[in-house]
Amino acid sequence: MIHATAIVEDGARIDPTVSIGAYSVIGPHVTIGAGTTVGPHCVIEGHTTIGCGNRIFQFSSLGAVPQDKKYAGEPCELVIGDRNTIREFCTFNIGSPGGGGITRIGDDNWIMAYVHLAHDCLVGNHTIFANNSQLAGHVEVGDWAILGGFTVAHQFIRIGAHAMTAMCSLLFADQPPFVMSQGQPAQARSMNYEGLRRRGFSPARIAAVKAMHKALYRDNLTLDQARARIGELASDTPEAAPDVQLMLDFLSGVSPQRGIVR
Repeated sequence: MIHATAIVEDGARIDPTVSIGAYSVIGPHVTIGAGTTVGPHCVIEGHTTIGCGNRIFQFSSLGAVPQDKKYAGEPCELVIGDRNTIREFCTFNIGSPGGGGITRIGDDNWIMAYVHLAHDCLVGNHTIFANNSQLAGHVEVGDWAILGGFTVAHQFIRIGAHAMTAMCSLLFADQPPFVMSQGQPAQARSMNYEGLRRRGFSPARIAAVKAMHKALYRDNLTLDQARARIGELASDTPEAAPDVQLMLDFLSGVSPQRGIVR
């Protein structure tokens, strides 16, 4: 399952069911779980842990040191979960001491070509990153988020669960859950209603998301006033209580310096 031209350095822990293509290089601190396939001409280095059932296409670079001048060789990590698709020319860096030391990608993500995940990024589950999506350091992306092609995210921002960006969006602020954004800089355009329907959200839950959008973007409320209005939705629509809590938890962490996309 390992091509004769591939280099697997001593110390690497590779499950017997892993496939490694021609001319790929696997470093000594790498762990790769069962059923993962690594295409030709990949470099996987650093303290990198890759779970089971991933498909890594050719020419990807995973686990290289962060693009951070302060980095001084500390044993930081890249951790990738299970069943992810990582297409051609992706670059995922390890974490940095100033950001927790770990870059982490969850499970069942669909990551297209030329995607860059910088140091200390945290990506959830079931996300889609279209071609050339770029995350600077310390960016967090929630479950089920979709990033359009050429989306660029400034360091230290967050993209909430079920959010979506249009092609060529430029994010300088946090994008709350469910929000769809577009532009340079990105502005909130609507909520991701069609995506929610496809994921089985009931009409009552979607109605609650519409009410959250109205409080955040249509009623000229301050962020604190919008949070209070959104909090009332949990009692009005108990079925949507987890969605309301998701939004409230996200808004409670908004930085005054960054704010949210408007």
